[in-house]
Amino acid sequence: MPITITLTPDQQRDLESEVAAGHFPSVEAAVKIALDNLLPGDDTDLDWARPLVDEARADAANGDVIPGQEAHDLLDRRIADLQGRR
Repeated sequence: MPITITLTPDQQRDLESEVAAGHFPSVEAAVKIALDNLLPGDDTDLDWARPLVDEARADAANGDVIPGQEAHDLLDRRIADLQGRR
């Protein structure tokens, strides 16, 4: 049974920014992922990861990769950004 959740203007703006940046296909998908990560679930079912791994393999095969240190730096900045919002 679907429910309606009202986001604050800041939450909606943040989610829309994440969608615009290409991190999620839609606000609904972003909320679903957030809830899936928040709520306990079956940690042994990794079928959800298969499309992501396939996409990463295709990107690597096409040469769309970045050096390891650059990836670490990007992740560090992303984590710092997320921690700054809390």
